[in-house]
Amino acid sequence: MDTNHKKHYSNNSMTKKSSYVVKKMKKLTYNSTFVYPLVIKDGQGCYIEDIDGEQYLDFTSNISSSPLGHGHPEIKELIKRYGDIGAHKIAGQDFYCEEHILLAEKLLSITMSNSKVFFINSGAEAVENAIKLAYRKNGPLPGISCLNAFHGRTLGALTFTFSKKVQKSNFPEFSVKRIKFCTSDNDPEIDTIEKLAREYKISFIITELVQGEGGINVASKKFAKKLNLISSKYNIPLIIDEIQTGLARTGKWWAFQYYGIKPDMISIAKSLQVGAVVFDKKFEPNQQGVLSSTWGGGNRIDMAIGIKTIDIIARDKLLEKVNKNGDFLKQCLIELKNVNDTIMDVRGIGLMLGVEFYKKEDRNKVINKLFKNKLLVLPAGIKTIRILPPLIITKQEISKGLEIFERVLKEIKY
Repeated sequence: MDTNHKKHYSNNSMTKKSSYVVKKMKKLTYNSTFVYPLVIKDGQGCYIEDIDGEQYLDFTSNISSSPLGHGHPEIKELIKRYGDIGAHKIAGQDFYCEEHILLAEKLLSITMSNSKVFFINSGAEAVENAIKLAYRKNGPLPGISCLNAFHGRTLGALTFTFSKKVQKSNFPEFSVKRIKFCTSDNDPEIDTIEKLAREYKISFIITELVQGEGGINVASKKFAKKLNLISSKYNIPLIIDEIQTGLARTGKWWAFQYYGIKPDMISIAKSLQVGAVVFDKKFEPNQQGVLSSTWGGGNRIDMAIGIKTIDIIARDKLLEKVNKNGDFLKQCLIELKNVNDTIMDVRGIGLMLGVEFYKKEDRNKVINKLFKNKLLVLPAGIKTIRILPPLIITKQEISKGLEIFERVLKEIKY
């Protein structure tokens, strides 16, 4: 796809193909969480092309699942090589393959010492299995999670999710205690965690450090350290959900590294291409079969892409690039906020940023208008725009996105 020579279609042909797919999807499937009528055909770098030939600057990275953008030449070459392999999908917890070993080695080299990894298929499954490991050690006691948290939609993970009512209404829950996700060191509720740990027997604590779905809320350093302290003091496993923040999204391999803490387990997915839970060896079950999964990360192509993604992030020094470009993007967004009275806050770390509006209606207008102006963003929380561009994005591409953002803010009448 040539991003400099866009195909031209009439207004009718531009919408005809996309409209057909959208209408057919709504007829045949449950209309889940689609944001706008984008029907993806291809992608190159930080651009996505739809089936009508329109090109969009991507500030979503498929919710962080495409960290290297689209059509990366080394990823494409890898996929071609695996195209000749007949056994690309295996029952990954019943049979071995070399990709398991290579990905495990890469992952453990950038996580915690004295750890092991269990591969599964998705972020929700990573959370489920972290919870299982904690329950196996401490029994089915209450777990502690945060308000506005999102840990997945399978029923176990959903217990500890608390982002939107629609996600939880009428579904059963495990035993859970909820605490405020403190974004300020001076929050009066920052010590609630210790009160709960003293009063109840607790099986585990689970939290994100930057809440994605919940609104790009960033944990205060004191809050994160308090969780780590209580975890150690009361022997309660600390599970850090790195599904959206992991693999350089925040400018470090893992968000927990910003806080100087050591979790007992981390749940991983999205950028890794497969699900994984990395856990301290002391949580390893002493009995085979406690954890399993039919596929267990068993798509060898996805595991190979995960390995290559880690290699490219390290080789191309993308951690440094994310910090530099993230700072630039955040500062420019703050400047837009300072001249626009509809924006309430700009926050985030690295290339995981949120722009919160005073009104949900304004946020939604801006998202739809950005889409019409060929810039892709996503909602988060109640009234926040989530910005997650590919890690490879250039300063020029950021500037182009900001120009579109600024123009849309000026065009919309509130």
